[in-house]
Amino acid sequence: MPILGWGKTYSLPHFYQDMSAAVIVTIMLIPQSLAYALLAGLPPEIGLYASMMPLVAYMIFGTSNTLAVGPVAVISLMTASAIGKLTLTGEVDYLSAAVMLALLSGIMLLLLGIFRLGFLANFLSHPVISGFIIAAGLLIATSQFGHILGIAASGQTLPILLMSLFGGINDVNSVALIIGITSLIFLVYVRIGLKPLLEACGLSSGLAANISRAGPLLAVFMSISAVQFFSLGDKVAVVGSIPQGLPSFALPDLSLDMIEALWLPAFFISIIGFVESVSVGQTLAARKNERIDSNQELIGLGAANIAASVSGGYPVTGGFARSVVNFDAGAATPAAGGFTAVGIGIATLAFTPYLYFLPKAVLAATIIIAVLSLIDLSVLKNSWFYSKSDFFAIFGTIIVTLFMGVEFGVIFGVTASIALYLYQTSQPHIAEIGLVPETQHFRNILRHNVITSPLILSLRVDENLYFANAELIDKMIKERLEKSPDIRHVVLNCTSISLIDASALEVLENLNKFLMSRSIGLHFSELKGPVEDRLLKAKFLEHLSGQVFLHHYGAVSQLDPKTYMNPSVLAEADQSAHDGSHI
Repeated sequence: MPILGWGKTYSLPHFYQDMSAAVIVTIMLIPQSLAYALLAGLPPEIGLYASMMPLVAYMIFGTSNTLAVGPVAVISLMTASAIGKLTLTGEVDYLSAAVMLALLSGIMLLLLGIFRLGFLANFLSHPVISGFIIAAGLLIATSQFGHILGIAASGQTLPILLMSLFGGINDVNSVALIIGITSLIFLVYVRIGLKPLLEACGLSSGLAANISRAGPLLAVFMSISAVQFFSLGDKVAVVGSIPQGLPSFALPDLSLDMIEALWLPAFFISIIGFVESVSVGQTLAARKNERIDSNQELIGLGAANIAASVSGGYPVTGGFARSVVNFDAGAATPAAGGFTAVGIGIATLAFTPYLYFLPKAVLAATIIIAVLSLIDLSVLKNSWFYSKSDFFAIFGTIIVTLFMGVEFGVIFGVTASIALYLYQTSQPHIAEIGLVPETQHFRNILRHNVITSPLILSLRVDENLYFANAELIDKMIKERLEKSPDIRHVVLNCTSISLIDASALEVLENLNKFLMSRSIGLHFSELKGPVEDRLLKAKFLEHLSGQVFLHHYGAVSQLDPKTYMNPSVLAEADQSAHDGSHI
């Protein structure tokens, strides 16, 4: 419980900083929570419920001083996708399914943290995550245009959403359209132009930024006033009655059928939420020379989701926008999240009746503007020039997510990440190396003017040796020997090898026998200690036709001193050879 650590040194200055940040984040979070709940297909008050107890739980168990936990756009979309399919038959209550999804996600995250399995999130590469988030942002923005137009729009994929929108084009609500477009223009101006305007009026940069962040809340108040003043409540879709009061606490209905149907979507939500949260947390922690514990973050997020489930909420994670606001506002400890929860609780108790006439078009505009930052197409351009394989993985994830749905997008992303890793490591860079004149350094013969020996084949393998690439190395050595029959020694430079698995060991054993049959020695240089330990355990080095050398210069200078002898360093280099049993 990290709170027992930072709580001992908590001081009055910390309180002032955290309270100030909490006020700003609360103002920002109220319209966001309402909007994201509607995005998830839930009543608006559920967004408020999901913004209280999860913050308290994370305050106790989380490690980031500035991460703000709550509903976020991508997780809300994934929630809608998961439980939308489950409730099509009408046999399962939508809200119960959302609560169960939070519980399952929380339990999974908690278990991953307890067993220190945070590394599993690494199976989703960051480029692929970027592709998924771009696609999710496009789906979210498209889905909200139904509220902007005042028509019913549904669907989990881009084609279905577009067909739904075009199918209702004749039923567009002009009042909703005016309110929605006006809100979009206002929110874009608030995000881009309000801060410079306020600074030009003499306000400090910090105060101007904080006022501009309250733009969505200002849009809420202005739209409610307009609907009431012009009596538009029956002409445009509004939020309606929101229960006044704090959420009730109860365990979800533990239905085995529901668990069976939701465990896989819950796992995807857990992984995506964890990756997003840790990425934000690490970025903000680095700015203050702090660090966060990934496995403890799993426990913190797990506790937050369990707290969401028992208080009537739905899955939550650390949000980028509100966490940055929390950071910029000066949050000093996780207590800022607890104070934000209190602020949301006060709003739920006192202000929900005033939200009755809030147009859904305004909340839709809030979501659209919020997700615009998710759609960063520069990742496609950068990956195209840097790595074509990464580009196709990103592009594929975007297409699959848009045209098949978020769950298939996550599955494709995981598969693409693993496939990309296997492809890249199965085609390792293998360089034939030679000695740079007047040094002990070895470089690729194709890139540098180096000294080589007709008796020695020196290779540097820039990858671990395992089942997917071992045969390629064996094939390359044998093809090279056919071209140069005078070679008497093969020396593998192992500076980049940290692992040799059982399959690769078998290939090396067969290669050693093959070379022995041709009176060619197989040698290793710069072999890492743990790798050598495993080779000794397997008794491979006992049957090695050559030797193990401490560094590569020592190997070639001993095997062919006429070519590589350098009087100034030879005496030192000769001491580097050993038979593999001395380390």
